[in-house]
Amino acid sequence: MNWPELREAQLKTLSLPNTGMAVTIDIGDGSDIHFRDKQDVGYRLALAAQAIAYGRDVMYSGPIYQSMAVEDDKIRLHFKYVYSGLVAKTLYTPGLLGFEIAGDDHKFVPGEAKVDGATVVVRSESVPHPVAVRYAWAANPWCNLNNSAGLPASPFRTDDWEETTTNK
Repeated sequence: MNWPELREAQLKTLSLPNTGMAVTIDIGDGSDIHFRDKQDVGYRLALAAQAIAYGRDVMYSGPIYQSMAVEDDKIRLHFKYVYSGLVAKTLYTPGLLGFEIAGDDHKFVPGEAKVDGATVVVRSESVPHPVAVRYAWAANPWCNLNNSAGLPASPFRTDDWEETTTNK
């Protein structure tokens, strides 16, 4: 199973009308597809239903990648559903985790990522001319980008390079 590409396919369903998604990458178990924490999953799904089906003004989605801009040796990422800001949820190390960056060679390396207002800036000394970023692009990634509502960002990639499930 290619988990990153499956998550990307799920994310693409948001382009259909009246659809929502609960990102659960922060509460799952990489070795068990059946969540033990059913309450938080249900809560996140209920938030989406309140907003989408009932039109209530609630913060219901984690950050969703929207666009990027290359700025010299770094890439600035823009998101929907930031609400009042982006935060790095504290895990075992400070700062943002789960970001990778690549140049024209298509070789991703870990990126240094920082929240800058409503955006995230990613860079790496080993990628002087970046062209793409990926976030949480692994089977069981360490990632911690959230919005002010405490909801996790969806995994994403800024590139459209061929993957293992392309045309399958």
